[in-house]
Amino acid sequence: MGALDEEHYNVELRNGVKFGGCVELGFEEEPETLAIVDAVKVLLEGLGEDFNREGLRKTPLRVAKAIREGTRGYKQQAKNIVGGALFPEAGLATQAGHAGGVGGLVIVRDLDLFSYCESCLLPFQIKCHVGYVPSGQRVVGLSKLSRVSEVFAKRLQEPQRLANEICAALQHDIKPTGVAVILQCSHIHFPNFGSALFNLNHENWVKMLVKSGSGVFDDEKADIWTDFLSLLRFRGINVENTRSRGPDDKSWCPSQTFCKMGPPESAMLGAVSSILSSLGEDPLRKELLETPTRFLKWLMIFKHSNLDLKLNGFARSKRDYSLTSNEEHLCYEVNLSFWSQCEHHLLPFHGVVHVGFYSPNGVINPIGKSLLQSIVHFYGFKLQVQERLTRQIAETVTSILGEDVMVVVEANHTCMISRGIEKFGSNTATIAVLGRFSTDPTSRSKFLQMIPDLSHVEG
Repeated sequence: MGALDEEHYNVELRNGVKFGGCVELGFEEEPETLAIVDAVKVLLEGLGEDFNREGLRKTPLRVAKAIREGTRGYKQQAKNIVGGALFPEAGLATQAGHAGGVGGLVIVRDLDLFSYCESCLLPFQIKCHVGYVPSGQRVVGLSKLSRVSEVFAKRLQEPQRLANEICAALQHDIKPTGVAVILQCSHIHFPNFGSALFNLNHENWVKMLVKSGSGVFDDEKADIWTDFLSLLRFRGINVENTRSRGPDDKSWCPSQTFCKMGPPESAMLGAVSSILSSLGEDPLRKELLETPTRFLKWLMIFKHSNLDLKLNGFARSKRDYSLTSNEEHLCYEVNLSFWSQCEHHLLPFHGVVHVGFYSPNGVINPIGKSLLQSIVHFYGFKLQVQERLTRQIAETVTSILGEDVMVVVEANHTCMISRGIEKFGSNTATIAVLGRFSTDPTSRSKFLQMIPDLSHVEG
């Protein structure tokens, strides 16, 4: 596949694939795509899934498209972006001081990027801030700072190397007095199976701040860094704890400390290695040697039917207590955490579930929060779509607590920061209403008002 258009693309597959105005016909038939498609089928089979079932039939191709889009930087070169985008700008010629083309600091803040973690192959999101001090009375088109940054983000990466590569490329191709790069990176946590209930105060993201500098920014204590950081704080960007990571620093990826699992199937390991090779990477590169195993640690969490749901006769007890009184009260449990894996793209999504129901005799929750959390986990830890997850939780809770049930699921989807969409901070809410909730707007409104304002999906 040739060099792709550098603008974000809208992924649509008809007779070919559209990349921001360029259509590459025969994308489905390209060897790299076919290899990834075959590998994903092996992974689905290893999960106990049938890749021919409805919902999964197009998953291998969707995954191939997402991965190839997310790593298109391998086919691009920064010098091709910067070339022709340098413009003369004399700045101040006769007065003391600096401006534009003769030494004034230029920065671009809040560039939204994403990259694939080389340790586990999950996407991570990035806020990128780039600054440079022009020299030779030349400035570069500001959009090129974003596009050069994206070239290196669209590869398998880790934060410090990404910052260094952006910095080095801009220094080499623009030849300024100096370049500074600060990255605010967020990597999704892996679920902690040490307890039945997740700690709701637990951060869903591992966060890291890194920086890289060249030229006048080589000295981390130089005054020019103070100017750069001040211009970030001016817009509420706090990067005081930013540091450059050394080669001996441990990886930031949570897969490094994730729980142990049994030996992965050799076929699945081979499938992940095949994906790496299809991207143009060497699976034997030191940093990638453990990547297939780490990726499978995550994926195998969602192996088909790997959790049991035991209701232990709660459905019968519901019928017993429902006849004791005509007085019922609207009750709720909120912020039941969940993790799941999108069956369309094999990318994680996570969030919280809120359950509303009517209970007799003022009993707040006759079955306890732990059983509701178990129901959420049971349907969450598998390949899913949010709409189905919401319905399944509602139907199961109804079998226990009666027909008057309402379920709200709020989720943050990794696929919303990848696949060319890159809508950072967006989240999705779905609702299932049964019994009186389906016919009584007042009941629905009353329950929705019970959900705390602080209830949210962390972005």
